[in-house]
Amino acid sequence: MALIMQKAKPEALIVQPGLFGIRRLNTTRLVVGIFLALVSLAPLLYMLSLSFQPNEGILGSTAVVPTNPTTSNYMQAWSQNSFGHYFFNSLSVAIATVVITVAFASLAAFAFARYKFPLKEVIFYIFLASLAVPGLLLLIPQYMLLERLHLLNSLVGLTLLYVGSNLPFTIFFLRGFFQGIPKEYEEAFRLEGAGTLRVLSRLILPLSVPALAVVSIFTFNASWDEFPAALTMLNTPSHFTLPIGLADFIGNHTTAWGPLFAASVIATVPTVIVFVLSMKWFQSGVSLGGLR
Repeated sequence: MALIMQKAKPEALIVQPGLFGIRRLNTTRLVVGIFLALVSLAPLLYMLSLSFQPNEGILGSTAVVPTNPTTSNYMQAWSQNSFGHYFFNSLSVAIATVVITVAFASLAAFAFARYKFPLKEVIFYIFLASLAVPGLLLLIPQYMLLERLHLLNSLVGLTLLYVGSNLPFTIFFLRGFFQGIPKEYEEAFRLEGAGTLRVLSRLILPLSVPALAVVSIFTFNASWDEFPAALTMLNTPSHFTLPIGLADFIGNHTTAWGPLFAASVIATVPTVIVFVLSMKWFQSGVSLGGLR
């Protein structure tokens, strides 16, 4: 009888153990989740509101909804200081970084997950150790390396720099995911005459779409928002990326706040689009990667 009464309870009234043994209702958790989401979105929504505010009325404004909305900030932001050119520079660098990083990391992660070779674990942990080194400490060695390779002040050199910076985490994450794929699938493929590259491209990668989505988002965001290395390695305006372009709106004596907020909104759009398009795979990839 008690079991029947328990099954008859509405879903919203089911009590579950919560943090520190406190029992909470599902509705309470929903309210808390909505509140935290609003707190997280508040800065973005405020920036969006200020981007439509006339430039002369931005300072000191606390209005959530613009009093005199205008789109002139967006037109000025896109046309001022070659912002559109910077945008496409960043987009090309970010996309190239994602493609090259995922391609090379997939090969390396597959080797670490499936093959045995001398100093395998040592090499892998050297990759992991590089994650503990702050990126700012590497700027001078990276600058000297790109100078010797004649890749200084070029988008190609900046892309390779970003690839090297994102490879350790990507290899670490994909290796754990690849190890979770049963070897029986791979053995069945090899019985049909498939080689290593075919096993990787036709079996391992299709089964690892959630993990690939996670590392692609992280890599895209890391290369899209990166500022110190871009500022150090690039000195020609035609090669500048978006973060450097945003800094151009801040002058020595005055700051174009309206166009700056509008440009910031434009810079945020690609990352939001990438996350929304891959959100389904991102959620499952993070959970599965954490378990493995």
